[in-house]
Amino acid sequence: MQGGLIQPNMRVAVLGFGLSGQAAMEFALAAGASVRVSDSGDQAKFAARHGARLDALGLPWEAGRHTDQFLANIDAAIISPGVSLHQSAMKTLRNRGVPCYGELALAAPLLAAPVVAVTGTNGKTTVTTLIGEILTAAGKKVFVGGNIGTPLLRHILAGQRVDVIVLELSSFQLQLAGDFAPQIGVLLNITPDHFDLHADMAEYAAAKMRLFARQKKDDTAVICLDDPVAASLTAAIPSRLVGYGSQTDNQNCQVILQPHMVRYSQRGREEVYDLSGSALDFPIGLSNGAAAIGATRAFGIEAETILTTLRAFTPLPHRLQLVRRLNGVRYVDDSKGTNTGAVIAALRQTPGRVALIAGGRHKGEDYRLLREAVAAHCRHLILIGEAAPLLAEALTGFAPITIAGDMGEATRIAAALAEPGDTVLLSPACSSFDMFKDYAERGQRFAAAVQALPGGTR
Repeated sequence: MQGGLIQPNMRVAVLGFGLSGQAAMEFALAAGASVRVSDSGDQAKFAARHGARLDALGLPWEAGRHTDQFLANIDAAIISPGVSLHQSAMKTLRNRGVPCYGELALAAPLLAAPVVAVTGTNGKTTVTTLIGEILTAAGKKVFVGGNIGTPLLRHILAGQRVDVIVLELSSFQLQLAGDFAPQIGVLLNITPDHFDLHADMAEYAAAKMRLFARQKKDDTAVICLDDPVAASLTAAIPSRLVGYGSQTDNQNCQVILQPHMVRYSQRGREEVYDLSGSALDFPIGLSNGAAAIGATRAFGIEAETILTTLRAFTPLPHRLQLVRRLNGVRYVDDSKGTNTGAVIAALRQTPGRVALIAGGRHKGEDYRLLREAVAAHCRHLILIGEAAPLLAEALTGFAPITIAGDMGEATRIAAALAEPGDTVLLSPACSSFDMFKDYAERGQRFAAAVQALPGGTR
């Protein structure tokens, strides 16, 4: 991998050994570096899962915490997404002058195809998937990955030639992005999230805006101008701005949301994307479609191909997914709603009164942000998981509250409380890791509990 930041005989530590960390290890080994692995997860579980492989490769490793002694005498560190930059080990590395790279920084000098990159608090996976499907429909050979699916470094290691790379990127990936610069960057929204790893909202927003920091003037930034935080930061963007949203009086808003459709205006031309009756025909769906239109039109894809693909799109699981209608009540799985912004958006577009199932592992958010939406839309709150007491404290008085022991109990309580015309909504505002492997398992448990409810449908 000539020209990369990791060179032969460098002593490299990989911090964090999830999918990205494992790809980083393989990347560093392929570059001829001497590698060691440090992970903060439970030592016994780490040993059972990874110990034999690392031992067979002859690589030193530690688990349970990142120790200064283990990280001494290294030339560079590769930091996996989700490893806090505020912990003492990171401060020690910085004080020693050790270069700390993220996967985007390592990939940047080796990318052989144009990149479309998507970030935001909510909607990243849907928009990334939409863009990938549109480009594929246009006959492009596409790699879709990053924060979803295959890590970018694994794609580089595979050496597969593609026409375009489409990436979903988290704030953690962008914090150490180095010289990475997508030809088209998409910012969907910036709402409070991940304060377990970011110091505050300013740091979180700055991480998101790193997507555009190294862009050139001929690159493109597609940004939602309806999002107040994102819109307030556009002046710092060095590239061409394509705004989207409902602001018809804003000259930067070239992709305009209207009921059931999206209008695209550029250089005196106007295109209408009629999405009525499609799976995207609701406020968030239209906004996601607008982001995909802005990105793929900037890439030169024809309007007909874009419209056909958008109208055929099937929603991804666990994102406002209808599970069942039972006795006049809708049961909706929004397990991917892991922050307050996502829950507020879900409540605002859910018909009828809502029995909301929320809770899980706390990520440092202020649940008081939910008060207005809960008061306006919720018949009852059913809270689960470690964050249940925090949610109850923040939301007492804004809706009746019941705390449940598990997903099955929560679903049964919600079903008993809901009335015909209501929606039982799982939208947790928290991560899943206190009770489940991931958000998908949480959604699956909810769906199973719903299907187990007695009674017919009507």
